[in-house]
Amino acid sequence: MPIPSALVCVRCGATHPVDHFAEDCPACRANGAPANLTVAYDTAPGEGASKDAIRRDRGSMWRWESFLHASAGDAVTLGEGNTPLLPAPALGLGDVWIKDESRNPTWSFKDRLGSGALSMAKKFGAEVIASSSSGNAGASAAAYAAKAGIPCIVFTFVGSAGPLVLQMRAYGAMVVKVTDKADRWRLQSLGVRELGWYPTSPFFGPVVGSNPYGMEGYKTIAYEIAEAFDWQPPDWCVLPVCYGDALYGMWKGFEELKALGWIDRTPRFVAAEVSGSLPAALASGEPLPPEVARNSPSIATSIGAAQSTVQALDVLRRSKGVAVTIGDDELRRWVVTLAAKEGIWPEASSAAPFAAIERLRAAGIIAPDHRCVALLTAAGLKDPGPIEQALPEPPLVSGGLTELLAALKNSYGFTYG
Repeated sequence: MPIPSALVCVRCGATHPVDHFAEDCPACRANGAPANLTVAYDTAPGEGASKDAIRRDRGSMWRWESFLHASAGDAVTLGEGNTPLLPAPALGLGDVWIKDESRNPTWSFKDRLGSGALSMAKKFGAEVIASSSSGNAGASAAAYAAKAGIPCIVFTFVGSAGPLVLQMRAYGAMVVKVTDKADRWRLQSLGVRELGWYPTSPFFGPVVGSNPYGMEGYKTIAYEIAEAFDWQPPDWCVLPVCYGDALYGMWKGFEELKALGWIDRTPRFVAAEVSGSLPAALASGEPLPPEVARNSPSIATSIGAAQSTVQALDVLRRSKGVAVTIGDDELRRWVVTLAAKEGIWPEASSAAPFAAIERLRAAGIIAPDHRCVALLTAAGLKDPGPIEQALPEPPLVSGGLTELLAALKNSYGFTYG
């Protein structure tokens, strides 16, 4: 297992101590492009690792411990990772595969971040875990904090999806609601700066991303994809993107595999977002994505931020990637389509990659023969609103078979015989 030796700025490469996890790069912030930190190691991640040994161990994402910042024996784990990679021919999008992260313990990809962050929280002797979240990140932080036996405080806002807030509370988190979303960061920042709480999520602005140790967990998504395709990576990886934590983590994971010689190239990346911050930055060439306000909140609350990050923009530029802005009508249509055609009910944000692939295939940016992997980040039960809005109410039937068949025809267009 490699040992963390420093935290390094994703933009300028400046090094910082390993306990600098609650900070960003001061030099880049002073230069107007606040940037996150990432973990550097004393040896190359994966050095000396055996593909066969990794493949045989299916316990959790920590089978990749030779690439990560903690050993499997010391990790705080609920069995996250090893999620299925499923072909999706019924979608009519060509060679598309779904990396279904809804199969994680708390039903979202955030469990990889939660396990990665809490494993180091335990090592650092953290006394309180703190998260600001509209849902998935807070639920995951709460679950892994419960596993680690560390108190957890989650700051959320009035209007967050009810099932997600209930999930946080079920895991024992002390949930605090605020009316003004900005108060989440203000309150969490006070706890981190003055009381030494351990943050797993962003808590200051402009946002740079989440806990660097948590983001290391996202590398394992890349490892699993490469392994599933017998070390022949896809042409494109398409993600719903807010602050780009998983985007950066997956890119880093593929880069590590390439450095080892396990793969011969890395995929191009697509960021599917709802604000337009990243498309604007790619078009302008600016170092920091701008804030792009929406006329109304998106139904994809998990990726609803108006401003993205340097780390997300960096991956798109390095991978010759693309950013696409997705609207609510497209999200609703793809939520329903995925559920009805592939038997997978996604959270609204998880539908964004499919809308992006559809558009990029039509534009010729993604070639007809290119293989795409879409990251489905969370399950639909976490926020059922889009399905409730998109589908009609079920009919109420009394009487016999004649009435039943009439109701099925009238409500669903279904005829029998």
